[in-house]
Formats: sequence, structure tokens, C-alpha cells
Amino acid sequence: MLKNIFLVAFISVLFIQCDEEKNSFLISNTAVGNLSKGMKIKEVDSIFASDSIVRLNSRNDELPTQGEVEIFEKNGTKLLSISPRFNNDPNALISSFQFFDARYQTDKGLNLNSTFKDIKANYTISKIETTIFTVVIFLEESDIFINIDKKELPENFRYNPNLVIDITNIPDEAKIKYFMLSWEMDGLNE
Repeated sequence: MLKNIFLVAFISVLFIQCDEEKNSFLISNTAVGNLSKGMKIKEVDSIFASDSIVRLNSRNDELPTQGEVEIFEKNGTKLLSISPRFNNDPNALISSFQFFDARYQTDKGLNLNSTFKDIKANYTISKIETTIFTVVIFLEESDIFINIDKKELPENFRYNPNLVIDITNIPDEAKIKYFMLSWEMDGLNE
């Protein structure tokens, strides 16, 4: 009987830990893992205390987490970059993310390894913009935006930045180049 109690307790703890790890990589409109909308850039160091934090625009007179930072696991795996609304203010709100690890995903499973087919199957595309090297896809009712390299497009759409590209011009197997999220800061106090 005692063995059964320990077995049930062990399995429960295992499920709780798996759920916590899964949630630490979940992307939503109000949170990225344990970071929620409205948090300040200076709070990043406590959330990622067991990971490596690299400041991209560091100066000697700055606080440890001020300005854009990249987060790496201790084994060197690059997880994400985090940018504040204002670079020179440690109290600035976190405003955007770029995801480098496919474990970061939405509740619908969208991640860095997804294809355009996955995007179309799970989201409504609100807008497509063309840049010199990529196509930027904006999703309706989401703060996520995705870049697909123009190399993934048919040849006649790759070289003319003025050409309007729509959903039908992007192949289903086109891979995501950049997977990003940008929070609107309107209504939040800094």
C-alpha cells in the first residue's frame, strides 16, 4: 500500500514538472513562458536565473539587464532575445521577442519549425508585407509575426520588392525564418 502511495506521488510530481516546463515555453498574447505583458526588462534576470543572459548593447555604467538581451541555456542553446521599449531604461517594459528555440510555441503548436501550411491551418492571416529579403506575415488577433525568406518563394516573386505577395504565392512547405512577437504598449504604465 505504501509503495502505491509513493508511486502515485512520484507520478504526480513528474506530471507537474512536465507541465511547468511546457508552460515556460508557451507563447500567448499576454505572456511568454514566465514573462507576462507589463513586466520590466530588469525582471528578466530573476526569471532566467538558471540560464545565461547576454546583454547586446552593454556599457560599464548600465545595470545587468538593461537594453536588449539574449537568453541561452547553460549548455549553450540559444533560446530567445528580449527587447525593451526603451534601451537605456532598466524600468522599461518588455516589448518584443525573437524565438530561436522551437520549444517556444503557441497553444496551437506554432513554432520556429512550423511551415506556412501550419500557419494557414491554425491562424487567420491579417496582412502580408514584402521586404527586400523576406515576407512578413501578421496574424489576426495575435501579436505574433513571422518572416519567411523570399528564397522559399517561387522564383518570379523573389527579386521584386514592389510585387504584392498574397497567401496563394507562398508554398505550403515554406519554412519560418524569424518567429517573433511584439506587444502593444498602449495603456500600460512605464
